[in-house]
Amino acid sequence: MKFSISRDDFLKPLQQVAGIVEKRQTLAVLSNILVVVEGETLSMTGTDLEIELVTHTKLKGTSVAGEITIPAKKLLDICKSLPPEAELEISTEENRALLKSGRSRFSLVTLPASDFPNLDEHTGATAKFEITADEIKNLVENTGFAMAQQDVRYYLNGMLFEISSNNSLKAVATDGHRLALSHADIVVKGDINTSTQAIVPRKGVLELARLFNEAENSIEITLGNNYIQAKTENIVFSSKLVDGKFPDYERVIPKGGDKLVFVNREELRFALNRVAILSNDKFRGVRLILNSGNLQLIANNPEQEQAEENVTVDYQGQDLEIGFNVSYLLDVMNTIRDKEVELLLTDSNSSGVIKSKGDEKSLYVVMPMRL
Repeated sequence: MKFSISRDDFLKPLQQVAGIVEKRQTLAVLSNILVVVEGETLSMTGTDLEIELVTHTKLKGTSVAGEITIPAKKLLDICKSLPPEAELEISTEENRALLKSGRSRFSLVTLPASDFPNLDEHTGATAKFEITADEIKNLVENTGFAMAQQDVRYYLNGMLFEISSNNSLKAVATDGHRLALSHADIVVKGDINTSTQAIVPRKGVLELARLFNEAENSIEITLGNNYIQAKTENIVFSSKLVDGKFPDYERVIPKGGDKLVFVNREELRFALNRVAILSNDKFRGVRLILNSGNLQLIANNPEQEQAEENVTVDYQGQDLEIGFNVSYLLDVMNTIRDKEVELLLTDSNSSGVIKSKGDEKSLYVVMPMRL
């Protein structure tokens, strides 16, 4: 194998692929990336056995076909250290990869391409659709914070993607204490099963948002029985799905709340940040006392310290006192980008619903706390 490429053309796809590779691996070959030259195309693949990323780059000049696996971190560190305008030549000799650039020479130990694992064969595509990179990014930003981390209920350690027949993709995340839901418009290709669902694991969700953050064209996504695959012209990303049943999120969303409160998001966010300073470090509880035209926030801690804030709100209904985890409220306030938010409350024992006044595509549910 032999090819030449500019450092700048090589670095970006290399960074994308290397981002998949875990630092600590049980198999030595998983610390490597698979490099393949075929015709005028350079392909690089990284995997951790759960997710896989393949990038394709056009080569200029002559090249010799071949394939080998090269240590990802060392290759990336070498490329980063080269001058921006540098030209790079990579070739293989027995069990080594030789890198030349200007007056620099590097020799890296390789492993055979035959040792590199493939993800399990993809089976049974249930839905295929196109979505813009911005929409994917927004879906993950709007809901990703509510995903569970290392929960024994493994189906919560990811995000539900649900496609409905009206060309809409819903993203839902919950850790059992709060729920985030957002939806985006998509272009469905072919027929789909009504309400096709897939649970994408946490790492797969975060990589989707990272990889396609700068993508200009639309992304083609395929959902299968055991995988999700996202494609652009130069990138193919695949992830296994979580094998489990996601909770019935529709039942979690309260219906019929009678206390609708409108409040300035920034004012409420700053007030929550201040009272959080004196909240209990373990439980993070804050008490909300709602009166006509005013929302009072109170936090206490075991040292008998107390913080109190008053925020002007648009509300004329009955008084209510309810407790929430202040961190959960702040996560929502930091995610919503519009000027005003609406809180829909029922009583002190029922979950609250939070929405942006100007965005009907997202909503957030937070369970109450006993304080």
